[in-house]
Amino acid sequence: MAKTSHSKTAKNGRNGSGPQRRSLFRRLITWFVLIIVLLVGLPYLLIPLYALPQIHPVSTLMLAENAAGRSYERQWVSFDAIAPVLVQSVMMSEDGQFCTHSGVDWKALNLVIDDALDGEATRGASTIPMQTAKNLFLPSTRSVLRKALEIPLALWIDVVWSKRRLMEIYLNIAEWAPGVYGIEAAAQAYFGVSAAKLSARQAARLAVTLPNPIKRNAANPSRSMQKLARVIEGRAKQSGAYIKCLYD
Repeated sequence: MAKTSHSKTAKNGRNGSGPQRRSLFRRLITWFVLIIVLLVGLPYLLIPLYALPQIHPVSTLMLAENAAGRSYERQWVSFDAIAPVLVQSVMMSEDGQFCTHSGVDWKALNLVIDDALDGEATRGASTIPMQTAKNLFLPSTRSVLRKALEIPLALWIDVVWSKRRLMEIYLNIAEWAPGVYGIEAAAQAYFGVSAAKLSARQAARLAVTLPNPIKRNAANPSRSMQKLARVIEGRAKQSGAYIKCLYD
């Protein structure tokens, strides 16, 4: 009788281990899904908070600097404390249709997709809202998944924020040099002036550093960078019709 009872107990223990493992697996899957939902959904909750002018958000790159124990330069300035010529230069360099689109330049994006499908080299189609979404919430590595997350965030940003607030945040979180974030720190680092005192030439050189702030130096530009800056400087002078959403 004792042997029979022991055998039944062992059998019941073996039978119970399967459901326990399945229950643990289901709990792990549930927690994993909840974490993914939280990570994807949190930016949509933060965006309305960031609409408040007293909030000075930081980028994922700044958080990475902190996590690595490195310091960085960033001095927040209001939109009105930034030279209009800098705003004009950045807009004409990065997103000429900033005032007319709703976060995504669909025409430019469709051209990029068509080029990619045809096997041709693609050019950038990221708008300032898309770059802001990436800088605030997403990793800097290029991928289809990042772009898929970036587009709806850019659309939501354009709905919730004014164009002035959007440009203010973008200019204050963009990386302008290694460890230098925000236009005020960039103006001081490169030219020893405040963002409000930037000249047209300085503004154009800063604008063309944005696509590659690690390799481009606004204070010591290469010949190709100088040529590009002159083009942007000329466009900035003719940008009145393009910036009405910011200065009307």
